Amino acid sequence: MKKIIALIAFISCFSCKKIEGTTSDTVQKTPKVTEIKNDIERIEPPYWWTGFKNTKLQLLVKHPNIAEATPAISNNNINIEKVQKGESPNYLFIDLDISKNTKPGKFNIEFKFENDKKLIQTYHLKERTKAAKDYIGFDSSDVLYLITPDRFANAKPENDTFQNLNETTINRKDNYARHGGDITGITDHLDYIDEMGFTAIWSCPLLTNDMKRGSYHGYAITDYYQVDPRFGTLAEYKELADKANDRGIKLIMDQIANHCGLEHWWMKDLPFNDWVNYQKEFENGEKTTFSNHRRTSNQDMYASKSDKEGMTNGWFVETMPDLNQRNPYMANYIIQNSIWWIESLGLSGIRQDTYPYPDKEFMSNWAGAIMTEYPNFSIVGEEWSYNPLLIGYWQKGANNKDGYESNLKSTMDFAMQRKTVEALTEKESWDKGLVKIYEGLANDFQYANPKDIMIFPDNHDMSRIFTQLKGDIADTKMALSYQLMLPRIPQLYYGTEILMNDFAKPGDHGLIRTDFPGGWEGDKINAFTGKGLTADQKDMQSYLKKLLNFRKNSKAIHEGETVHFAPFMGTYFLFRTLGDETVVHIINKNEQPITINLKRYAEMNLTGKTLKNVITGSTFMWNDAIELKEKGSIILYSIEN
Repeated sequence: MKKIIALIAFISCFSCKKIEGTTSDTVQKTPKVTEIKNDIERIEPPYWWTGFKNTKLQLLVKHPNIAEATPAISNNNINIEKVQKGESPNYLFIDLDISKNTKPGKFNIEFKFENDKKLIQTYHLKERTKAAKDYIGFDSSDVLYLITPDRFANAKPENDTFQNLNETTINRKDNYARHGGDITGITDHLDYIDEMGFTAIWSCPLLTNDMKRGSYHGYAITDYYQVDPRFGTLAEYKELADKANDRGIKLIMDQIANHCGLEHWWMKDLPFNDWVNYQKEFENGEKTTFSNHRRTSNQDMYASKSDKEGMTNGWFVETMPDLNQRNPYMANYIIQNSIWWIESLGLSGIRQDTYPYPDKEFMSNWAGAIMTEYPNFSIVGEEWSYNPLLIGYWQKGANNKDGYESNLKSTMDFAMQRKTVEALTEKESWDKGLVKIYEGLANDFQYANPKDIMIFPDNHDMSRIFTQLKGDIADTKMALSYQLMLPRIPQLYYGTEILMNDFAKPGDHGLIRTDFPGGWEGDKINAFTGKGLTADQKDMQSYLKKLLNFRKNSKAIHEGETVHFAPFMGTYFLFRTLGDETVVHIINKNEQPITINLKRYAEMNLTGKTLKNVITGSTFMWNDAIELKEKGSIILYSIEN
């Protein structure tokens, strides 16, 4: 099966019998399209581009009884290499080879039936707007701002509801209903995001989730090629990408290869008998078989076959059918869909949801296909594990005993997220407290490229960091500043800067994803302007703004050497150095003033040098000792004496 997947993956060349067309790479005259025809119900991808390294394209064609038709193409530089009927009579899959000499433009696909009936579909091959090498991904110089778009800002109330969709209302008092946030709401507040110091935006999925309830989050996609109209249009999504790019802000798209929403259009007429996992049981109305969620079975050399299959094949939840990436047509569909969005929007990265759940050989092919076309792109995969061995397994270049190569640049550091909380909430002892982050960071020897791993204090699926740290502002500042100093790619969730929390019901997803104040007309509090914020909220917002904008320009943090010292007397010192630049991060958990002898850190060669406090702007001469007057973090950087 692995050989089959590798053979059919988008990065491979099809070796199938030619059905129509020519194999010549010579530019030949082709009939000019004089009238746009759209006789076919659905064709995906809806358009494509010339100029890819991989010249193959597979079209999914959906139309009543289309399997009875024979397709032909009017462009002499495009060959039909194979036509595959679905097991439903309403599908055809057409494998094309697009000659490297093919010019951008429109051509017709003609579908001929035995009764002389004919359908015509005009297809568009576009010209690429920029070179593949110019799709620059996110890296350790960036800080990502994670947004749940339904809860960020509602710029266009007129697109809040659509009567042709399953969920036809909004209700801001219901944490699991839609609230009306949209794409333009993000675009309109790029000033705020930019001024705060964020360099990239990761929005939760913006594609259509035409579910009956609770799909405001975006993870139950029902059309992989359509922007949810309640969020906006493709043009508005592109406008967000373009305007963000004008400011040097990168756009990361949240994608889901593991599952779709139960109301996806194909669930009513599946093309093959193995399009989704446990398909027969679903079609017979039987009880859903859920994933066993035993993610270690991906690496476990002793794992049973049933455990492995139970992990990969089971559905995530009842309303999210599990896609079968071992079906070669599904595999191509997902890969092409990712490339379509990269090219359509000019993306800088993808965040792939539930990374360990799909077929792992497919995931390697998926990431490999993307990185082959876009060598400077970035992909981060969600592996919700607190075990660094599992996190490291999925990163490209990992020395895996089973030989697995993921082709995935970045994974998510759930391990350090947990260690950060434990370090600040536990009472100091030999094996508790700050030693958790000291030893946690020591695990970097396991990672192929630690600085490409994504760190975060919280996200859209877990309690807010302010809640996890029991409402302690000093602890929250220490957690944020520490993670922003690490050799990592940091991500912060919207609202962290104003101490948003879920104290009322810790862990409740609807509450975690609270509306950002000021995003709706009539809000009494406006975090974009500061109106109505408490003194503590304004202080945290100012604190992060200073820290993020400093980090934006610190090469020592982006790519410098990291040196840390074992916790000492309730303190922990970490240094980032590059050339003449040194950044010092000090965590102090002591409630009372304490003096630390700096001779302990003599190897850092800072004696006699003047350092400046990132937050206060005050200076400090690094000599014999430093007095830490209160609990909290201190960030210092070297300046010329």
